[in-house]
Amino acid sequence: MSIIVVRKLFGRLRVFFTRLILATLLLNLCAPLAGAQTRGGTAVIAVPSDPGHLNPAITTSAPVQQIAASLFNGLVSLDETGAPQPDLAQSWTITPDGLRVTFTLVPDARWHDGQPVTAEDVKFSFESLLFRFHARTRAGLAPAVEGIDAPDPHTVVFRMRRPHAPLLRQVDVLEAPILPRHIYGEGDASQHPANLRPVGSGPFRFENYRKDDTVVLVRNETYFKPALPHLDRLVFRVIPDANTQIQALLAGEVDYVVRVTPGDVRRLQNRGVTMVDTRGGAGGSNCIMTVGFNLERPLFADLRVRRAIAVAMDRQQMLDLVLFGRGRVAEAPISSGIPWAHLPGALAAHPFDAALANRLLDEAGRPRGPNGERFSIDMFMYATFTRYAELMRQQLAHVGIALRVRFVDAAGLADAVFARRDFDTTLISYCNGLDPAIGVRRMYDSANIGRVPFSNAAAYRNEEVDRLFTAAGATVDETQRGEQYRAAQRILAAELPYWWLVEAVLTTAWRNNFEGFAPWSGQFAERAQRLR
Repeated sequence: MSIIVVRKLFGRLRVFFTRLILATLLLNLCAPLAGAQTRGGTAVIAVPSDPGHLNPAITTSAPVQQIAASLFNGLVSLDETGAPQPDLAQSWTITPDGLRVTFTLVPDARWHDGQPVTAEDVKFSFESLLFRFHARTRAGLAPAVEGIDAPDPHTVVFRMRRPHAPLLRQVDVLEAPILPRHIYGEGDASQHPANLRPVGSGPFRFENYRKDDTVVLVRNETYFKPALPHLDRLVFRVIPDANTQIQALLAGEVDYVVRVTPGDVRRLQNRGVTMVDTRGGAGGSNCIMTVGFNLERPLFADLRVRRAIAVAMDRQQMLDLVLFGRGRVAEAPISSGIPWAHLPGALAAHPFDAALANRLLDEAGRPRGPNGERFSIDMFMYATFTRYAELMRQQLAHVGIALRVRFVDAAGLADAVFARRDFDTTLISYCNGLDPAIGVRRMYDSANIGRVPFSNAAAYRNEEVDRLFTAAGATVDETQRGEQYRAAQRILAAELPYWWLVEAVLTTAWRNNFEGFAPWSGQFAERAQRLR
């Protein structure tokens, strides 16, 4: 073959491949990319119970926070590791002695009604709402704060009585949501009409609320974080039955399930679903399923009765049959997720022992009647805890205790247990938070007995425990704090104002046509996107 012919052949091939490459590039530019992100769309979220209201500053209830946290902001947000990131505060400084903390607010945050967010809103939210009604913030942060100043519209200064090590972790949207003073400044916060039609500053705005059905939030077009959120709408569907939630997820009727039961985790594997395990999220973190005894009832003033109930419960069976091994039997009053404060083996003196339970009840003067029953007690809890209720009913029946379970929603639990105190026992997922000063102290502090939901349900009073929690909250050195918390746990393990059952792993699931959800955060959908 001549050189001229070869050159012509290569020339034609070069033209052909050049045109092919150009055509391929043009096709790729014109065609949508698989998995490409898009602005807009709706995410349907399954929640297990009706919230009752949408004011997260007056409760730590998970049903409220799961929805309402997307309407508001905190001074900071927390990333997956628990490290503080800017939110309403763009920066902050802490003096070397820890007694003065200054937050500088973002200049362009606005409430959903167009009013600017100011330092006065922050001051009001803490002093008039959070320090009065929010169980964790009231018990953990309020005692450490001497006062809050608002020297100008964008500066907030916390004057501290003592250093407070977990402060920055206690001012996110779950622990300290900021609410508008011009809305909540008048009237009773617990009954305020805005609780059902909230005005926030967050990534989504309130649209409507149909009790026991749906809550709809829409994109905040004037959100102070550029280009966020990506989604147009969040629709929260109240679906109490866990199996129905999973069926709806697999059928594409819902996109996100806030809490997947341990028994359903395997069912969702390889089904086009993303699952993420976390130790926290809306409602709190490092949670322990906990039985609270009403110590104001004569029956439960007797330690022998409380201990009998504790040792009559087979907690390993709860771990195996309710959590399917996804968690651990509680070893101490403080979660193992806070290792520097945890006291391993603190509850070892109270193993499952039905024979011991029977002896203790006989010693307490609680004999069996003709039908084998010693006495009956009630226990208030959410309906989502049904399986725990079934096991406890069976286990307590073996020692002659009849358990009457009272299923209630968040409002009903708050009323019966914390407002009227008309209960014998309660089952609560008490979340310890990222620090005992955040989520633990509220359960035991004698100053935290009263109407505040999810505070000291037992009405427990012990001056030494109060002193230890106060000292630990005022100590910066983590080693010293850990020793003080462990000393408190030794007393709690001996006196048993509560009985700590199991530590749960929390699993969240969403369909694979979404990404960017942050289940560990109150603002779980702020950066979520629907994929094409």
